[in-house]
Amino acid sequence: MKRIAAGLARLLGRKGAGVSDIPVHLSSRDYSGGRSDRWVRDVGFDQMLLWVVLGLLCFSLVMVYSASIALADNPRFGNLSPLHFAVRHGSSILLGILAGYLAFQVPMSFWEKYSKRLFFCALLLLALVLVVGRNVNGATRWIPLGLINFQPSEFAKITMVAYASGYMVRKMEVKESFMKAIFPMGLAVAAAGGLLMREPDLGALIVITVIAFGILFLGGVNLKVMMVIGAFLVLGLSIAIMFSPWRLARALAFLEPFDEKYALGKGYQLSHSLIAIGRGEIHGVGLGSSVEKLHWLPEGHTDFLLAVIGEEFGLVGVFALVFTFFWLTRRIMQIGRQAVALDQLFSGLVAQGVGLWLGFQALINFGVCLGVLPTKGLTLPLMSYGGSAILMNLVAIAIVLRIDHENKQLMHGGRV
Repeated sequence: MKRIAAGLARLLGRKGAGVSDIPVHLSSRDYSGGRSDRWVRDVGFDQMLLWVVLGLLCFSLVMVYSASIALADNPRFGNLSPLHFAVRHGSSILLGILAGYLAFQVPMSFWEKYSKRLFFCALLLLALVLVVGRNVNGATRWIPLGLINFQPSEFAKITMVAYASGYMVRKMEVKESFMKAIFPMGLAVAAAGGLLMREPDLGALIVITVIAFGILFLGGVNLKVMMVIGAFLVLGLSIAIMFSPWRLARALAFLEPFDEKYALGKGYQLSHSLIAIGRGEIHGVGLGSSVEKLHWLPEGHTDFLLAVIGEEFGLVGVFALVFTFFWLTRRIMQIGRQAVALDQLFSGLVAQGVGLWLGFQALINFGVCLGVLPTKGLTLPLMSYGGSAILMNLVAIAIVLRIDHENKQLMHGGRV
């Protein structure tokens, strides 16, 4: 009967409060209250965060179906079923949920212990994709695995979160030293960056760089030093664009996407994204009624999914999605701060690194679709079609939920 009662309590979410519901200044005795060890272990996790993620996944399935239903008539994709992309996207979500469930069972001590090895595996996969990878639109970023085309750059993002967090914990005593703390991390980013630029995948490199040095900043590295590093990174990015004709053309097209020189070339995607969002006006044209997805807007189910959402749901839908990602990022950062307050520095940095990753990538995607930033091949986390991205996003969310679970264990007088 006790087990049944405990199970009902979990089902009803009695212990699923948010991270801010329990003040961190109380002692372990205040939390345990003489309850049994089994109750101490059964403290749950942030259910609101889980429900928001599940809501985004359900909405993404609907929108990927809406954005891709017309692609069955596109000769580029051959004779496909209208449900082809929706079914594959749904399969990726189910696989990601399974992977996330397994990742939730893994204690954070494991990620800290093996963070260096996981990052090394990511580097090996980034090298392997250059040898056996599948080339799509001039980029070699995917390793074909039958049911799924695995993208090592997505795996590199999550391993960089773990590696940079573990690195910061190990270097905490010398975090003010450039040569002992910052320069070695720069070499790790350069190793991943060199392989990513061979694919090429500048977008993934930018995200990984922001993750690495963002975690160093959150760990307490000197702000002036970080500003100097940021200036060099901007300079390097500018050089990479200036000496690459097609990147330079894309950057110039961003400034004048409707110019006749770019409208049918590098500015084509952005111009049709802006047309789609403009057609949506305030309330949108209605679900399924987008015109731009009918072979006008390329990659409407992947990089430019927000444009289809804007056309069908209008400014209201775009604002709702932006607010949801803002809330999600803020919630994840709160969990990270809670872990740091409980002296779980590695866990805290991992959670904040995940929040930085998902929030920054979503911001870039929003900016690209709205014409605020140059076009860059970055998908919208938890939303866009893409098996590897959804898989790694859900594993990252599961790790954050695990961190919150361990936070609650500590606050209730247990051990992790």
